[in-house]
Amino acid sequence: MSAPGAALLTRPPTPGGGRSLAMQLLLAVVSGGYAVGAALGWGSDERLAAVMGDFGLSAAALLAAVSCYTYARTIDSRERPAWLLFSFSSLMGACGNGIWGWYEVVLGEAVPKPSIADFAFLCFAPPAIVGLLVLAKRPVTRAGWVCLGLDSWLIGGSLLTLSWSLALAHAARTAQSGAPGSVPRAALSLAYPLLDIALVSMVLVLHFRRSEANRSAVNTAIAALALTVLSDALFTSPLLSAGYQSGQLLDAGWFAGSLLLAYAPWGARRAHPEPGTPGLARGERPVSRPITGSLPALTPYLAAAVCTLGILYNVVDGRKVDRVVVFTGCTVVLALVIRQGIMLIDNIALTQELAQKENHFRSLVQGSSDVIMIAAPTGTLRYVSPAAAGVYGREAEELVGTELATLIHPHDLGRVVHEVRRFLAAPPAEEPTTRIECRFKSGSGEWLNVESTVNRHQGGLILNSRDVTERVRLQAQLQHSAEHDPLTDLPNRALFTRRVRQALTGRRAGDHSTAVLFIDLDGFKAVNDTIGHQAGDELLTEAARRLQDSVRAGDTAARLGGDEFAALILGDGSRDRSAREYQVHEIADRLRTTLSQPYRIAGSDVRVAASIGVAFADPGITPSDLMRNADLAMYRAKAGGKDRVELYAPQMQAEVVRKAELAGRLRTALHDGEFALLHQPVVSLATGEVTAVAAQARWRSAQGILFTPAEFLRVAEYSEGAAAGPDGRGGLPAGPPTRAAELGHWLLEEAVAQAAERHRIGHDVPVAVRMGAQRLLGRGVPPAEAGAAAPLGSVEDLLTRYGLPSGALVIELTVSDPRVPFDELERRLAALRRLGVLISLDGFGSGYAAISALRRLPVDILKVDRGLVEGVVESARLHKITAGLLRIANDLGMQSVADGVDLPEQVTALRAMGCTHGQGVAFSGPLDEYRLRRALVRGTFPVPGAAAQPALAGGSSGGSMAIRRGSHNETPVPPA
Repeated sequence: MSAPGAALLTRPPTPGGGRSLAMQLLLAVVSGGYAVGAALGWGSDERLAAVMGDFGLSAAALLAAVSCYTYARTIDSRERPAWLLFSFSSLMGACGNGIWGWYEVVLGEAVPKPSIADFAFLCFAPPAIVGLLVLAKRPVTRAGWVCLGLDSWLIGGSLLTLSWSLALAHAARTAQSGAPGSVPRAALSLAYPLLDIALVSMVLVLHFRRSEANRSAVNTAIAALALTVLSDALFTSPLLSAGYQSGQLLDAGWFAGSLLLAYAPWGARRAHPEPGTPGLARGERPVSRPITGSLPALTPYLAAAVCTLGILYNVVDGRKVDRVVVFTGCTVVLALVIRQGIMLIDNIALTQELAQKENHFRSLVQGSSDVIMIAAPTGTLRYVSPAAAGVYGREAEELVGTELATLIHPHDLGRVVHEVRRFLAAPPAEEPTTRIECRFKSGSGEWLNVESTVNRHQGGLILNSRDVTERVRLQAQLQHSAEHDPLTDLPNRALFTRRVRQALTGRRAGDHSTAVLFIDLDGFKAVNDTIGHQAGDELLTEAARRLQDSVRAGDTAARLGGDEFAALILGDGSRDRSAREYQVHEIADRLRTTLSQPYRIAGSDVRVAASIGVAFADPGITPSDLMRNADLAMYRAKAGGKDRVELYAPQMQAEVVRKAELAGRLRTALHDGEFALLHQPVVSLATGEVTAVAAQARWRSAQGILFTPAEFLRVAEYSEGAAAGPDGRGGLPAGPPTRAAELGHWLLEEAVAQAAERHRIGHDVPVAVRMGAQRLLGRGVPPAEAGAAAPLGSVEDLLTRYGLPSGALVIELTVSDPRVPFDELERRLAALRRLGVLISLDGFGSGYAAISALRRLPVDILKVDRGLVEGVVESARLHKITAGLLRIANDLGMQSVADGVDLPEQVTALRAMGCTHGQGVAFSGPLDEYRLRRALVRGTFPVPGAAAQPALAGGSSGGSMAIRRGSHNETPVPPA
């Protein structure tokens, strides 16, 4: 047998054997010492011999009585009455020896016959006999009880025949002689051997029918009683009874028997396997030699042989055959015949039942789809069911005789050996079976995944095995699906997070050069919106392939969701932080370049860019913090112009915290009245006349800090993005109005209210309010129909509520979203113009679809973007672009407004290009209501180079502009 096979089924050594061996040695030493003393006559000291022969035996019997009684009190089972009876039996023996010693040692007299000691000795056997009956395995059928009685009589009758022939007949004739005192003495002489015969019969019957429970203790008790009976038999024999004196060698047998009975419960108890140690399964017999199992069957014939010896003894001696011998012999033969008849009928029934069960077992085993195998204690397969041919592709006969260890995959063998040894060491009652999964070698040489239920069997194993290869494959597939993105097959967020956690723990915990990259594809949404989601999926798949090919073998590329990807770059143990940052930055920049290459989608080239954020594993950082830092760096890259790489810096987190705190204060700023409305004049570049005012909001927080629109509107958009979805960039959420929407509504209503108040006091200048196209369409403000009430808070409702006249409101329209439906927007603007609202196209010259908006929408005024105005003097290119846009406005007969006119040179240049109006600090900054009214009373502002005439004709050069727009440096209010 191979070493793995031996290890597979070898049981661990049984602990606790040392104590039992020490007790056995002590018992042998004490018994041997007593036997030596008795053999030497206790040094020829008759008194010492009498003391040891009487009180020594009494002490040993008393010790046995106390031991059995104490043990009986500690157990709670059907064995308790037996040990109590053994205790009482030993107590009677102790009393008999004590009385015997009282006469011989204390009184110095011969023990009378009969005496109280004889009564005590006679009470020794009956309790022991009853106790043995209690320990015997109880028959379950009536025939079993009959056989038990017949077996007892076969043994007892045969012993009685032999004993009667040898000694008991002489005692009976003595009783019939009629001599004085002969009857009691003869009765006593007969009582001892008869009780011993009964006790011996029960000992032999119990030996062959003993219960499996506590076998070691029962066997020891049987041996103790057998030794006592043997000593009694020698004592009552004619050879020794006449010359017996206390302290002789015969006493050593009684002494050893008492000590052995005292040792039986406790020594056997220590020899039991403790919890957690290996043992035989319930109902499992140890492997024995065939002769041991055949002894119970030979018992009746042995008893008949003994009975025959008793009869032959009488015949050989020439005596007349005793009637007692003849009667007993006949009853023994009759009992033997009856027992054999019962056994013959029982055997026929058992044979039929066994054949039926064998057929059932064969049908179950051969028809089962599972493979049933029996492995011997050596690890060799002794039986394999026919299902092996269908499951393993190997015939059952081919597997029989094969070592089990050679069929298991080498990588699984160690785990299987460990589990089997643990199972064999566990108590069978607590763990009757176990389950093992391993790879099993098939006939074709492939390794199959096999699940086996393992049971104990005669020191070996029974394995019920089934092929679970498909299940294992399905589980692996499900596990892969749970941890990988279904579109790109890259690790998903859960698996990526786990790998980041693994990279920050274990042997890599001290490596701070590990980095995480967060990657976002800039412009991917436009791909979905323009050429479809199918093309977007193809682009994502190709981007994932490029990312996977660009990282090293040990690194991890993952898709976190949408167009967000991530990469885990494992550290190299470098302590040079700057060199490592440079190396990772190069890797990230290479990834950015790779991902920004054109994608061939649907026969055309599609371009997207990549913004990448990088964060390093600083000491003590958690996986969530590391991924958050990379995310913040990626957002910084997008905010910095996109298509770039940003390394995380601690101030990024501080800025996020500041924005979050500011957003929290912004939630209550409107309700607490912390916002104020300012107006910036729109001036005619020809005359300096104030033709309109542009409404702007300012926020003065409770801490006294003044925030410009560019600052607090970014905070509003930040808070909206945080609420929009888990990635913080999911568009405007549905449900309650956002902060930016609430602010836009407040700005519109406050501007209309103050404009109405100014018109009532005679300042008839229009007010310009900036509004996004989505706000006009996305907040349930449809065009007002004839005869229908306008929705509360809409432009129509405000005009009606505050009584603002026609032409007094200018809507500065911002179109920055490519998804705006122009048809619906055109209808909405037409409805507003019918109410006298003027429409200004804001940010002309930048942003999305300016020409499309100009072509399709009803626009009155063009507002040139401040980005063009700022460089109109310095840049000849911007000068030409701006001049071209203004020429378009003049050709269409529209007024034009230049936003952000801050320098006199810009005023001169714009007027020369044909621009009709300007707004900026070259004339005035934003004014509160008091200063605005003073400016309106004055009516004009000085215009640099006013004598110059516009270079282009067309459109009105002066007069009321009827529309204007927001403040310089103002950020558009997002759509509501």
